Amino acid sequence: MRFLNAGAWTASAILLSGSALAATPLHEFHELAVSADGKRVATVEYDTPADPAAEPVRSIVLRQAGGGGTAVQVSLPCMGSACVPSALAFAPDGSLAFVLKEPKEQKRFVFRVGADGKNAKQLLAFDGTLQDLSFSKDGTLAVLATAGAHKEPGATSAGAKQTGEIGENEDEQRIATIAGGTLHWQSPADLYVYEYDWRSGDGDRFVGTAAHGNGDNNYWVAKLYGFADGKAQLLFSPPQREQLARPTVSPDGHEVAFIGGIMSDFGSVGGDAYRLALDTAKAEPVDLTPGLHATISNLSYRCGGGLTGSALAGSKVEYLALGGGDPRTLWSGETGMGGGGWSFGVACGGGTSASVKEDFATAPELLAGPVGQWRTLTHVNAGKTAPVVAQSVTWHNDQFDLQGWLLSPKGAPSGAGAPKSAMIVSVHGGPSAAQTPHFLTERRGELALLKAGYRIFLPNPRGSFGQGEAFTQANVRDFGHGDLRDVLTGIDAVEKIAPVDDARLGLTGYSYGGYMTMWTVTQTNRFKAAVAGAGISDWKSYYGENGIDEWMIPFFGASVYDDPAIYAKSSPIEFIKQVKTPTFEFVGDADVECPMPQTQEFYHALRTFGVPTEFVVYPGQGHGMADPKARADATRRTIAWFDRYLSPGAKTATN
Repeated sequence: MRFLNAGAWTASAILLSGSALAATPLHEFHELAVSADGKRVATVEYDTPADPAAEPVRSIVLRQAGGGGTAVQVSLPCMGSACVPSALAFAPDGSLAFVLKEPKEQKRFVFRVGADGKNAKQLLAFDGTLQDLSFSKDGTLAVLATAGAHKEPGATSAGAKQTGEIGENEDEQRIATIAGGTLHWQSPADLYVYEYDWRSGDGDRFVGTAAHGNGDNNYWVAKLYGFADGKAQLLFSPPQREQLARPTVSPDGHEVAFIGGIMSDFGSVGGDAYRLALDTAKAEPVDLTPGLHATISNLSYRCGGGLTGSALAGSKVEYLALGGGDPRTLWSGETGMGGGGWSFGVACGGGTSASVKEDFATAPELLAGPVGQWRTLTHVNAGKTAPVVAQSVTWHNDQFDLQGWLLSPKGAPSGAGAPKSAMIVSVHGGPSAAQTPHFLTERRGELALLKAGYRIFLPNPRGSFGQGEAFTQANVRDFGHGDLRDVLTGIDAVEKIAPVDDARLGLTGYSYGGYMTMWTVTQTNRFKAAVAGAGISDWKSYYGENGIDEWMIPFFGASVYDDPAIYAKSSPIEFIKQVKTPTFEFVGDADVECPMPQTQEFYHALRTFGVPTEFVVYPGQGHGMADPKARADATRRTIAWFDRYLSPGAKTATN
């Protein structure tokens, strides 16, 4: 579907009643933005299609942050599921800008609508990618832009075909301002910019994180820069085991706050909060959260009362006041808070914060208000629940206090004498990430497993977020060893509180979780079936195959060429003859982060040694598996695999 008269399109707003929004089984919220005066909230929303393999149709909705009034849906100049709005940004005058992806030609457009959601005007048509729109105090609009992009930004996106001279033309994502229908570059062409924020006052107009060379690969060596008029000034170069994220400039422009910590993926953000003076020559960052037994995931000066940080602390999400001595807790709860991404509390403006609250069983609803004093703005998912009982599980292993989640089908037998059931252990990716509460939908594999009668254990072993930076770094140079011990002792803890049949345990994971699946079946026969998505079988060969080898240096301490032994120590292929567990593997053929040959190598070895295995490669899919049909097929095959080997009385190679 092409744009409808995109050059001179004028929108009319559609008024939506609550009942109209709630007409479908589930309504989801993403891409939150709050106006500068804190009075309005904008979201990208969609109704989840009944068919898990179908793409949703997205819309932009405007609401009053204080409640009341009628939600307004902005008519977009394109139609259908291929019309994708993103990067919402309020201007100081209350108007709203956003990016639209052109369905067929893969172009990007920037549009702006008035404060009432009407009178849309096209500001830019661009042959490339656009993301992260933001306005300055004087109303100037900025964006991150990549001219002639070979692929979507981020290593989880499908990789470009490797043809011709490799590395000859790298994508360059740059800060630009938009004026007169064109881009005006503010950062130089030789730096790939990941994140940025406006700076008021004299000197640099922007502060952001950037690195030279390939943008997918060099996030792990990004530095903090000031930018203006196409030039860059280095502000801070972090140590090897500290990646930078969420640069956030204070309202007076005198300092920038950011998150620093070991991070295995761009977008999976966690660490300590730091503050750096911008007016002092050779200033050094100040750690605002030293020794905090939690992981900071987001920062904002716009939530009211100075710098606010959101954090994961074990099973709880917390909002903290930072910068005035010890962090002060503003709110804490054992629930999911976010807005389409892992980081919690993603949108603030004028002292108002907006978030989406959900948990494993309770469907999402939109909240807004001062931090900890939110008003529920929507009831579109009222009464919608997932058939699950969730409980936080804690245990101790080595020197660590650990946490995870046990999910049981609603109505499953429990208590003394209850019949024991099979359980699937699902290890998260990263490893710098965490299992947190999120509503279980038909598009998530966990719900399918629950409906098939399985309990699910979601552990957060060492290397995860949620216990502080020392805990996140605890698997450095030790992949698969200590974290596997944490997972196995976590299963023991679950079996003390729930009727789980240890003879019918399954194991699954994706990305680092796929690696942990491959690794685990080489170390123990405790699991009777396994499913590995986009895993890693040989860290040595992986180093030269993937498109993001820079991420490995902080975790392994050296390149594979300088210390091959540390890579071999954690490689499943080194122990492959010990595998007895039937294992299904799948991966996308355009995966940059965990390339297909890694899974192929594992599959080939299992076939060689007669271990039951199946292998599926999904064409055109990157690490993010963007095609819902591919995801649905992988889920269907996963359930069938576990059913084959975990049904009562099933005979497996590990018996």
